[in-house]
Amino acid sequence: MKKKILAGFLAGVMTFSLTACGNSGTDTSATADSTVASEDTVATEEKTEDAAENTEDAADKAEASADATHIYVLTAPEDHGWTGSVATFAKEKVEEVNGEGKYTAEVITCEDAAYQITQVEDIIAKGDKNIAVVIQPIDDTVQSAIQQLVDEGIPYVAFDRIIDGVAASAVSNVKGDNEGIGAGSAAYFVSLGMQPGDSVYVYEGDTSSVTTLRDQGFTEYLLGEIEFDGQKIADDAKWTQDQIDSAITYSGAMNWSRSDTKAAFETLMGDASNTEIKWFYAEDDELAMGMLEALNGGGIDDSAKEAFLGNKPVITGCGGLDELYGVLRGESYQDITSQLGGIMSVTYSPSMIQTAIQDMVDSLDGNEVTQDHVIECQNVTADNVADFKGFN
Repeated sequence: MKKKILAGFLAGVMTFSLTACGNSGTDTSATADSTVASEDTVATEEKTEDAAENTEDAADKAEASADATHIYVLTAPEDHGWTGSVATFAKEKVEEVNGEGKYTAEVITCEDAAYQITQVEDIIAKGDKNIAVVIQPIDDTVQSAIQQLVDEGIPYVAFDRIIDGVAASAVSNVKGDNEGIGAGSAAYFVSLGMQPGDSVYVYEGDTSSVTTLRDQGFTEYLLGEIEFDGQKIADDAKWTQDQIDSAITYSGAMNWSRSDTKAAFETLMGDASNTEIKWFYAEDDELAMGMLEALNGGGIDDSAKEAFLGNKPVITGCGGLDELYGVLRGESYQDITSQLGGIMSVTYSPSMIQTAIQDMVDSLDGNEVTQDHVIECQNVTADNVADFKGFN
């Protein structure tokens, strides 16, 4: 009897134990399910909050973009040479401005003055309030369009070609030191022995203020009126105005053209008396290259070439054309340059357009900007050309 009772008691204990174990498993599963559900809810809420924040950020950026001043940068076409490289450098800077996000910007290239005027008029006609303009005027006829910007209260920065009639209204007038280019060439000639009254031939770019200033810088240095690289011409090397007037010959506008200069130089060398001219100041590297191509080609009589090169002529250009820097590095035209008395290029980099764009950005930021912003130049010779980067 006692055995039956004990057996029954043990069976009951086992049954209770199994039941208790079964209940414990069920409770753990429910708790786990509840925890997962709770975590999913939190994650969903966090994603919702993140999405809301992203939407808000996007809205803020869109609003900021809508309110941001838009900068129009008008340049000559991006084709080749100095003016073409201006557009290339402008696009680099515009990309930087857009990347920073505070302002928006775009480049508009204009193949001629009439088209550039139309572009300015179209910008004004849109009626947008938050706009600014950086412009490289194609020629002086663009003054009328710039005056419209002034009349509408649209801030503008002028680059390279500064038009006197509207210069006082610009946020900034950014240019290389055109007078310095003339002074640099004159100083180079003097350093190589040019004497007062020696014959000088000047190949001019065009009829703009750029050419006028490059002419002035050359003569003002010789007269002792301005410095180059911190120094004036020595008193015993100064020229008189009469010597300036009688000894310097100007080509007239070569339209910044290599081919026009080449043809003009070939014609000049057709007169034997001109082969005695030793000092040639070309107001652009393209013009200097035109002379080198003429000397390397068949358009000049061999006897004229021999007479000319026998006089150890000196040629200067300016701008920073890498092709001419290559000549200075000894990579081309070695036969000709070995017979020259010297060859040099004064800096006038197209990358200066980036300074013009930065001046506009600084002005929009409320910072003070120098209105007459002149960038100094340097003489580049075979001795220091490795320190300079040219443009194509």
